Amino acid sequence: MSTLSQRLMAWAHRQMPTHEQLAANRFTAPLARRPALFRFTRRSVPRGVAVGMFVGIFALIPGVQIVGSALMCVPFRANIPIAAAVTFISNPLTTLLIILPVAVAIGNAFGFHADVDTVRMMVKEGAGVDVWWRWLWSDTAPAIVLGLLIESLVATFVSYFAAAVGWRLWIAHKLRHRAALHAQRDAA
Repeated sequence: MSTLSQRLMAWAHRQMPTHEQLAANRFTAPLARRPALFRFTRRSVPRGVAVGMFVGIFALIPGVQIVGSALMCVPFRANIPIAAAVTFISNPLTTLLIILPVAVAIGNAFGFHADVDTVRMMVKEGAGVDVWWRWLWSDTAPAIVLGLLIESLVATFVSYFAAAVGWRLWIAHKLRHRAALHAQRDAA
């Protein structure tokens, strides 16, 4: 019987493009020439989690997140598949219920006067570019941008250290399991 996490990992593995598919695509070919960006190591995985967390929270534009995280992985030598997966932390539910309200609260703590209900109203009513442009120059936009920056930086550092500890615990578990199997074989 497989656990939920094992099934999710198997599904993610099946959905991941192969190295040949990446090399065949003209947009991803430069990244495919750097196989270190796709290896799962104790350094690249926490870096990938951190990059994905930063981009996923700070850049709330869905198409930009995966591309942005892949590009940021290059200088940080981070794992691209992990970074791309972590950007999904900002889905419509978490963005509206957690990310934006926290960003507004942080921005307001710095003296801005932002209101999340204005953004919700503009999204709901399908506001035009002119309305969004006026909003951009209001007091709300700087509050949200500053809040998103601080929120994403804090989440980046916390997620990096959590992923590093999680990686070490997972490796220790694998080593204990392997040692137990060897002990069973030796006893038999």
